Amino acid sequence: MTQLETLEIIKRGADELLLESELKQKLAQNRPLRIKAGFDPTAPDLHLGHTVLLNKMRQLQDLGHHALFLIGDFTGMIGDPTGKNATRPPLTREQVLANAESYREQVFKVLDPDKTEVVFNSTWMDKFSAVDLIRLAATHTVAQMLERDDFSKRYKGNQPIAIHEFIYPLVQGYDSVALKADIELGGTDQKFNLLMGRELQKHFGQPSQCVLTMPLLEGLDGVNKMSKSLGNYVGITDTPQDMFGKLMSISDELMWRYLELLSFESLATIAKWREEVVQGRNPRDIKVLMAQEIIARFHSKQAAMDALTEFEARFQKGVLPDDMPEIGVDSSDGNIGITQLLKQSGLVSSTSEAIRMIDAGAVKLDGEKVSDKALQIKAGVVVAQVGKRKFGRITIH
Repeated sequence: MTQLETLEIIKRGADELLLESELKQKLAQNRPLRIKAGFDPTAPDLHLGHTVLLNKMRQLQDLGHHALFLIGDFTGMIGDPTGKNATRPPLTREQVLANAESYREQVFKVLDPDKTEVVFNSTWMDKFSAVDLIRLAATHTVAQMLERDDFSKRYKGNQPIAIHEFIYPLVQGYDSVALKADIELGGTDQKFNLLMGRELQKHFGQPSQCVLTMPLLEGLDGVNKMSKSLGNYVGITDTPQDMFGKLMSISDELMWRYLELLSFESLATIAKWREEVVQGRNPRDIKVLMAQEIIARFHSKQAAMDALTEFEARFQKGVLPDDMPEIGVDSSDGNIGITQLLKQSGLVSSTSEAIRMIDAGAVKLDGEKVSDKALQIKAGVVVAQVGKRKFGRITIH
């Protein structure tokens, strides 16, 4: 494989590569590069948004490079302030370790365990003395820290910033020093922290790592970043049936974004599918292929086939219209009653009509008839049907 072909694979789906000229020099050394990606174990389960980085790391493994899957058990106890408008409460050691163990079990559904080194940043940070930490803090000024967008906004908005929050990007950057990273992967929201790694490597006399930022995957609603708290996520531990239903619920436009960032199919194959859709192929066919690929990755091929069979039994071909409207509704506490869901979405004109339609057996959610008028639906995405002709793909916020 030529260097040009290698670079094309590395840059696939990426937002930015800093610096490409340096990466070419590293690749020319013909040695396995040390690829770092860090995850703070702030929640026990990973979702497809997390796997955008994992997929890229797997691609780099397949090119012969060495993956450093960094679990930030030390930084997790600080609390990553990235993108937050308030100080994030740190986790306890017990919470961090429990979540870290869950991560270990999940990541090898994507990564090659024979080419992956799982590392914990407490390994070196627990050995840091107060003097070491002060020396690390002395490498940057408060003005430099305030260049970070979220810190700057909070400072200008008179929102408090705790001193320990400045420590977080310094420690994340020092992780690159400790691991002698050649490339660090991260989301676009992590760019400040990733560049910190480059600066600290220079400070400690090491070659600077290249930085590869990946886009933040939109959730099922196609608007907000995929997040468990927003209910717009597909968890990699979700059942095959739940995965299939969620992935089939996304819009046709969002499907291409998911294919680019989540599929292992070649760009040529995806381009061929795009052309086929332009020529009249139903996008739902492509969505099925994508859902089956993802389910097979996290469960098995048989589970993917079974999920398809069950889905087709619930949604016979031709039942769902291709022009189904995308609708957003608000919940008060992460749940919404079925009658309010139907009313807010405009599928019925009133609560009383919703009750009548439920009593008549004319309401379905994700292909299943609703009989409970007090049914509560969790935040997320559902396909609702009222009668034979009214449909809506509804995102519950």
